[in-house]
Amino acid sequence: MKWALGVEYLGQHYCGWQRQSHCESVQFFVEQALSRIAAEPIDVFCAGRTDTGVNAIGQVVHFETLVERPARAWLEGSNTHLPDDIRISWVKLVDKDFHARFSAFARQYRYVIFNRPVRSAVLSGRVTWERKPLNEALMHQAAQALLGEQDFSSFRASECQASHARREVQFVQVRRRGDFVFIDIKANAFLHHMVRNIAGTLMQIGRTEAPVEWVANLLALKDRTKATVTAPAMGLYFVNAFYPEEFAIPQTPLNEVLWQ
Repeated sequence: MKWALGVEYLGQHYCGWQRQSHCESVQFFVEQALSRIAAEPIDVFCAGRTDTGVNAIGQVVHFETLVERPARAWLEGSNTHLPDDIRISWVKLVDKDFHARFSAFARQYRYVIFNRPVRSAVLSGRVTWERKPLNEALMHQAAQALLGEQDFSSFRASECQASHARREVQFVQVRRRGDFVFIDIKANAFLHHMVRNIAGTLMQIGRTEAPVEWVANLLALKDRTKATVTAPAMGLYFVNAFYPEEFAIPQTPLNEVLWQ
């Protein structure tokens, strides 16, 4: 049997999603919890690996097992063995052809900026704080240059292992609600640190330290060294992975995500 799961987590206490020998990862705890319910080792595969400190609302994973357990056992039983900052939000049987990573045709992230002069005492590790006023209208205008299939070399990390830098951004929006500025971006796939590098660039434009045209200019340069610093991991959320309708994988509406 093949099961798909929705997983949400705060990343501040973990060295990212992927299991590693030298630190605690989200994958390690999810596999450990599922293995206790199965009474045998369980390996899971995710829709998109997240880095140290990055959060998730709609991470999708799958695993296979011959062990028969009801969906309630995988959901409620596993959650009793997870840390408070990791939760399985839904469970469902899926077709044998489903793969959390390779069946996904798009992914969606949200970057959350808390924009006021004083840092929040209760949002530490959950948002990026920016004390200088941000002009979200300029940020949104600049971000539209990202749309379409393009070479995102200027926004990929130096250690990125992708074979090429071409990605298709299908949607990008910057908007404000009170002291929160949201950057929402959907693409067929993302490069390592791509969203955080885009966020850092847009924040510089929002502070009016760079012109609106800077995003388009950086894309044309295809040179990461010409761009600005990478935005902090704590503001980044993996929101959704998108799959063909026949798999019926639940999605998280943006209007239900984070202080909306």
